[in-house]
Amino acid sequence: MRLRFISAGAAQGVVHGMARQQGVEVEGTFGAVGAMLERLQAGEGCDVVILTKAQIAKLAAERLVDAASVVDLGAVATSIAVREGRVPPDVSTGAALRAALLASNAIFFPDPSKATAGIHFAKVVEQLGIADAVASRYRLFPNGMTAMASLAHAPGDSIGCTQATEILATPGVRLVGPLPPGHELRTVYTAAVNTRAASQDEAARFVALLGGEAHRPARRAAGFE
Repeated sequence: MRLRFISAGAAQGVVHGMARQQGVEVEGTFGAVGAMLERLQAGEGCDVVILTKAQIAKLAAERLVDAASVVDLGAVATSIAVREGRVPPDVSTGAALRAALLASNAIFFPDPSKATAGIHFAKVVEQLGIADAVASRYRLFPNGMTAMASLAHAPGDSIGCTQATEILATPGVRLVGPLPPGHELRTVYTAAVNTRAASQDEAARFVALLGGEAHRPARRAAGFE
């Protein structure tokens, strides 16, 4: 069986894990939610849509996804990462995060105009009062997975920020921890079946399994809370 996805990159790891279990071939696009929503609204075909809870609710109201199929996968924390093998910096407070960013030689994160984590992280850097000091160190990518893949090979004291699920799904990087209190963000991601899906029944079954109670341990292992 083959299913086509338009999905937030935060769900890529858990989707592929379920697909392997069910013998499903995955096609489509995973990336920044803003870009994925644009693809769907432009008419790109898919069977399953995974975006933020708020976006899916709006799509259900517009009858672009089947409201009866909607299921929450869980919340994901926007988090800090470093490459594997590096001693993780302290990011437990705003002051500690500020010091870690100032000490870094490069900062990897997803598109601050379309990616949930990128939009939020750019605001956090502004709140910490260091945007001008570190802007030249920004390394921006279309989505969190590509940002983390590049961080895995970055030299020196590079640091990254994206959704915890994307960090955990990328070889060569390690999860340091969520953004500290006062700067944290947890985003609920939700799956639904496209009302124009080519494989309605198969897509509905996959979505129900993906968000079901039996799959909760796998979702938690992937970074969903």
